[in-house]
Amino acid sequence: MTDRTFRLAVPNKGRLKESTARLLRESGLVFEQTERALSVRVRNVDMDLLFVRTEDIPELLLDEVADMGITGFDLLSEAEPDLPVVAELGYGRCQLVVAVPKSSQIDKPEDFSGLRIATSHPVLTKRFFDARSIDVDVISLRGSVEVAPKLGIADAIADLVSTGSTMLVNGLRPVIDILESQAVLAASPLATRDRSDDIERVRLALMAVVAGRRKRYLLLNAPESAVPTIAQIIPGLEAPTVVPLAQAGRVAIHSVVDAGEVWALLPDLKVAGAHDILVLPIEQLIP
Repeated sequence: MTDRTFRLAVPNKGRLKESTARLLRESGLVFEQTERALSVRVRNVDMDLLFVRTEDIPELLLDEVADMGITGFDLLSEAEPDLPVVAELGYGRCQLVVAVPKSSQIDKPEDFSGLRIATSHPVLTKRFFDARSIDVDVISLRGSVEVAPKLGIADAIADLVSTGSTMLVNGLRPVIDILESQAVLAASPLATRDRSDDIERVRLALMAVVAGRRKRYLLLNAPESAVPTIAQIIPGLEAPTVVPLAQAGRVAIHSVVDAGEVWALLPDLKVAGAHDILVLPIEQLIP
């Protein structure tokens, strides 16, 4: 049924939960979330939010219970068949890595031939080694995968890492990167076929927030003579906006810059003659 309320599945716990809720609210969705609520109606949009386990979201999409979902790229790739990524959301970044005890001499994929690898991502792990014709015994394991070598369950592990501190504490060292992961937006096969307008509406709203987070809005005053130099420093999306001030020979310049470049730009702007510089966050940006 394509005329029912649009359903978006989102994590109800784990590392993606808070960031996802913040993204939805910043995109303009108004809703109240409680600890026990599995389904919440969005007040200002014809949409239901389904709060479920992150690892269950690919299955809900494949079963067409949900129209779209936010989950990790690793979990989406682990699902069979694969579901296409509608958008990358830029948070929850981590890597799926194969690690061995520090004392191990293993340092390349071929060295794993004939070994046991414990992982909560058996499909991705087997696919990686099969693609290289390396025969390994993949052991599916949930929970604390890092302890598998200590318990004699496996010779190595394949697990998600963000900082790598947990692996270090458990005496492991990474050898191979299998996959780069982050939070992604995906759609069910039915919604992809029959609700493309709804999918694009959700994608556009969320990506406007993601794009805005990567930029900063700069406002500054400067002598009119400094405009050519400042325009080279902060060209903006197309060109900076220049507005004459009440004082003759003075202008206000507005521009959009990458958030990561602000640190380096400010000294150059001061040298060029800019002053009264304001750096503002951008809530949403649609190029």
